[in-house]
Amino acid sequence: MRPLPRRRFLRGAAGAAGAALALPLLDAFVPAKARAATFPKRLVVVFSANGTVPDAWTPTGTETNFTLSDILAPLAPHQDQLVVLAGIDAESSYHGPGDNSHWNGMGHMLTGTELVDLGGSVYWGGGISVDQFLAAQIGQKTRFPSIELAVEDAPATVASRMSYLGAGQPVPPEPDPTKVFHRLFDGLTPAQIDQRRSVLDSVKDDYATLAPKLGAADRQKIDAHLDALRAVEKGLEKSGPVTCAGPEIGRDDVRDVPACGKDQMDMLVRALACDLTRVATLQWSISVSMTRMTWLGITDAHHDLSHQSLDDPSVHDKLVQINRWYAGQLAYLLAAMRAVPEGDGTLLDHSLVVWCNELALGQVHSRRGMPYVLAGGAGGAIKTGRFLQYGTAAGQPAPPHNNLLVSICRALDVDVMTFGNAAYCTGPLAGLLG
Repeated sequence: MRPLPRRRFLRGAAGAAGAALALPLLDAFVPAKARAATFPKRLVVVFSANGTVPDAWTPTGTETNFTLSDILAPLAPHQDQLVVLAGIDAESSYHGPGDNSHWNGMGHMLTGTELVDLGGSVYWGGGISVDQFLAAQIGQKTRFPSIELAVEDAPATVASRMSYLGAGQPVPPEPDPTKVFHRLFDGLTPAQIDQRRSVLDSVKDDYATLAPKLGAADRQKIDAHLDALRAVEKGLEKSGPVTCAGPEIGRDDVRDVPACGKDQMDMLVRALACDLTRVATLQWSISVSMTRMTWLGITDAHHDLSHQSLDDPSVHDKLVQINRWYAGQLAYLLAAMRAVPEGDGTLLDHSLVVWCNELALGQVHSRRGMPYVLAGGAGGAIKTGRFLQYGTAAGQPAPPHNNLLVSICRALDVDVMTFGNAAYCTGPLAGLLG
């Protein structure tokens, strides 16, 4: 049987306003002899704010025999797919203009270069971010070179943007899951959206025609894909765009952060599985996050807590709960990626997920000893199931985080030796690749 076109869609009838639903990558797209090299590498960057609690974040043990900390415990089901990095400094963030705190942390996090100062306390990232750099290298074969998602957003400032096309060119994330759904999966205009009830209902006849041409594994993959999108549609219908649009950051009547975050993660996974994009970012909040995690019984704003003493057991416990909740959300994302089969592996096997923060310790705005968690093997470029300790705890100078940015590029097969300001970069991070 001849392979199907790689860019295959399920198409709705004319009465459905021409809806077209992207399919996941299937065995039927390519000849059997080429399937081992079919699946592309992807990058996903996940951001949470305000630093962490070092004594509850750092694992214990050796490189390959380690125990996850209290904060990272929700990731235990995926420990074999993790690389936990400790002892890395965001050295570049201590140079150049800015506030020497959140702004520097956020603007340097993915760029590794000094902020640009526009005057009047207005700053922006000073160079291209690693996600956009890779999108320009590996994203040109997909419908979207990259997608940028947010759960809680705010007006554009250096504190609320982490992706940059270049110096002073921030890329805004989309915080509304309803808009993300229609942009990614049906491409309809607002007027067309009003004319039909469900993009999934509109393409069922086309699927009935396609299904007999597919093997059992491909049919199972499409069924899982459609079930996942149906769940997202139902969730959006229930919550509605008002809930997902949300109030301004910092107000007490915050929106349903867990529900909106789940919608965004579900669609991110579907977009990667369909090869709509190979580069994605997810911001849970802006830096200086004022999120109030009332669903955990915590009414304090996250940023306010992050400036209270960790010697206070109540503060310590609340900050551990907050960061452990973010680890749980990452665990959900990893499970969803592992559930997508690709050849002899999974979507996660062919991806690199990076969980990062603009600070290491919120109380003093430190960017030394930054908390990084990587997941996925990037198609074999990274050996997982490891805890890599750098810096003074390992009896060595702390490497700059620019080295991690270099390693991310090289894991995605983009051969660079520096990233950001070369003055704060010494090459790939030792021991991570290969």
